[in-house]
Amino acid sequence: MPDSQAFAHAANEVEQLALGAKLGQWLGTQGIIFLEGDLGAGKTTLVRGFLRGRGYQGKVKSPTYTIIESYGLASGLCYHLDLYRLLDAEELDFLGWRDMLAESAVMLIEWPERANTLLPEPDLRIQIVDHPESDGRNIRLLPCSSVGVALCAVAH
Repeated sequence: MPDSQAFAHAANEVEQLALGAKLGQWLGTQGIIFLEGDLGAGKTTLVRGFLRGRGYQGKVKSPTYTIIESYGLASGLCYHLDLYRLLDAEELDFLGWRDMLAESAVMLIEWPERANTLLPEPDLRIQIVDHPESDGRNIRLLPCSSVGVALCAVAH
């Protein structure tokens, strides 16, 4: 599905929040999105926009220390995972991630590579990188399912 990928440029935080909101408004009650990028790339900013797009108005904090934050929304359950601090991929089992997969929920996962091969294939991979000639970010959306293809179309 690489032909269906989408590219975006977020010149600032407001534009990154807006892209996240677009994706949040479109995605249904279930899906897995991997967020990839260096520390400080804006993965949590994109999640904040996503949750705002789904109607959440509370504070969105990075789950760097808690590893998982859950949000019960009118549009359905949403989990935000930050796997950066995992020492071993097997720790996911202690966190109940398999139960989360069994639910009808959206999972937004930062640092998915820390889980090795334990996680299923996502619907969408979002890669965020600094733009070398500005303060903004280049964002690449790579679909891995038909849901991901539709999300890429929305992002245009």
